[in-house]
Amino acid sequence: MKKVLPLAVAGVVAATLSFATVGAQAQAPAAGQPAAAGGPGGAPPSSYQGGAPGAPEGAHLPFLMVTSIEVLRSPRGGGMDIIRARGLASSSGWKEPHLLPISNGAPIDGTLDLIFQGISPSRAEPPGPFMPVEAILPVENGHPYKAVRVRAATNAITLKTVPGYVEVAAPKLDCSKCVGKVFVARGAAAPAGVAAGDVVNEADLGVPVRVIRPTDGIPNYVYDPNRLTIVLTEDGRIADAAWD
Repeated sequence: MKKVLPLAVAGVVAATLSFATVGAQAQAPAAGQPAAAGGPGGAPPSSYQGGAPGAPEGAHLPFLMVTSIEVLRSPRGGGMDIIRARGLASSSGWKEPHLLPISNGAPIDGTLDLIFQGISPSRAEPPGPFMPVEAILPVENGHPYKAVRVRAATNAITLKTVPGYVEVAAPKLDCSKCVGKVFVARGAAAPAGVAAGDVVNEADLGVPVRVIRPTDGIPNYVYDPNRLTIVLTEDGRIADAAWD
């Protein structure tokens, strides 16, 4: 039985995949850190300095979103298919992107199921530009897969033609400039007299959001690096925000 063999390619994690062992073994991510898209870009500093006690240290978790899947086929005989997933991490604190197969053996629908994940930050991160991430997974010649599905924390997309390419739109906002603006909950209307540039619509964020109002308690504090926590002032403006 062939093994899953990790290999590093241009700063991303790749592994040679044998269909006989898909899902039976997890990929071992190579040491190294993905290229970051940049820091917070001048976003106001957050008062969040760390996660709750017991927050995961170096936990392997799905990235925020997968935005595209591409499968390239080697033209040489006996070659392999190269699966490339691209997506977004919530902050620059993530590292070691890789694709984790969760299919076991030959799936009945011919779809190879993968989780797009990395090592998450160990504490809350201030909002800034999303960090682009990607990982590749070579699949040995003779595999039984007719489609590829990649799952992230907030979405999943399926490439139904192999080789091929599929892409989805990224969220409209990253909340790097949210502090001080009026927050408008999904389905609600913006207050009269407030300019569009001074409003943050929950629907435009496209990510899980926890809103904490001045009268709200906090029954628990479970760290989630793919959740955007927004703290509001009494007049509905964003006083603070963090990925936690």
